[in-house]
Amino acid sequence: MSPTLAPYDAILLLSFGGPEKPEDVVPFLRNVTAGRGIPDSRLEEVGEHYYHFGGRSPINDQNKALLASLRGELAERGVEVPVVWGNRNWDPYLTDVLRDLHASGARRVLTLVTSAFASYSGCRQYRENIAASLATLATEGRELAVDKIRAYFNHPGFVAANVDAVVAAYERLGAAPGPDAPLVFVTHSIPTTMEVASGVRTTGGYSAQHLDVAALVAKRAGERLGAPVPWELAYCSRSGSPITPWLEPDVNRTLGALHADGVGQVVLAPIGFVSDHMEVIYDLDTEARETADELGMKMERAATAGTAPEFVAGLVDLMAERAATERGEQPERIAEGALGPWRDVCAPGCCFVRAGVDPGVPAACEQPALAAAGPVAPVA
Repeated sequence: MSPTLAPYDAILLLSFGGPEKPEDVVPFLRNVTAGRGIPDSRLEEVGEHYYHFGGRSPINDQNKALLASLRGELAERGVEVPVVWGNRNWDPYLTDVLRDLHASGARRVLTLVTSAFASYSGCRQYRENIAASLATLATEGRELAVDKIRAYFNHPGFVAANVDAVVAAYERLGAAPGPDAPLVFVTHSIPTTMEVASGVRTTGGYSAQHLDVAALVAKRAGERLGAPVPWELAYCSRSGSPITPWLEPDVNRTLGALHADGVGQVVLAPIGFVSDHMEVIYDLDTEARETADELGMKMERAATAGTAPEFVAGLVDLMAERAATERGEQPERIAEGALGPWRDVCAPGCCFVRAGVDPGVPAACEQPALAAAGPVAPVA
């Protein structure tokens, strides 16, 4: 890798954000649900997940740890570039961070979002937030260009970190993978309308992305463990109206079905998450574990990618890949599995909040020239 990320003069780690103390919980949830008219009484109920852990989300500390690891990896490679952290829904807020970058002299920023998969929540909504922040800065006379690295669910670094985590979980379980010790991959559920929209201009929607990488991880974990790994994909964190269809099955229902089939032990692997934030420590470490205990099943939960060295190195490789592309070079675009490398620049119409429905909200990091195009492959 060349010791430069030119033309970029700053890197932004962009995440969801989370409360730091009990008094932050409802204001944070107001930010998350802005425009939906949800009363504070309902937000208090939703906030019970946070109050269960003292009103503090683990995501901020995890982002600080990833930030430090990215800085360390770049320094080891001799790359000198500012790396900063911002959030969609809590301090440090995205607009403030971009404003500070502009004030420090940055004019072109490369963004890494803490979601490996492409969907409305995992990609487009971040791009909408970036567009809104850039519009605000433009009214202040601050012009800034922002790009983002491609979806990285099938990049070797993310895959390798998850393989290591699954192998370690089976070792803790003390059992070889098999019909009595299967693997359940878990990700955040989304409405089925969002699932359909996530595949509008790509060759793989949200669930297809997960199934593709899950097959890779299970196969490689099995090779290291010396036995094939039977696996399936389940979902967690369903919310909203019970009459709205979301992706299923729920992880707790999956555990119940496995138990009914005579399964006595299981490994859960949170493939859809890059760190152990609230959906992991509550939905899996708390609720799913309670379900397993009630059923008398032994359960081990695999780690998320977090700050695993291969994951961090892979993210920096992706930064270098995008920078080289912007310099007019033709770097190798590495991806594993059947779906290939994702687009660098999203096509308009990709990952709308609902299939066929344009939310009318501008999104950054997309290519206007493709607005009238039909379905496209996910390679640039």
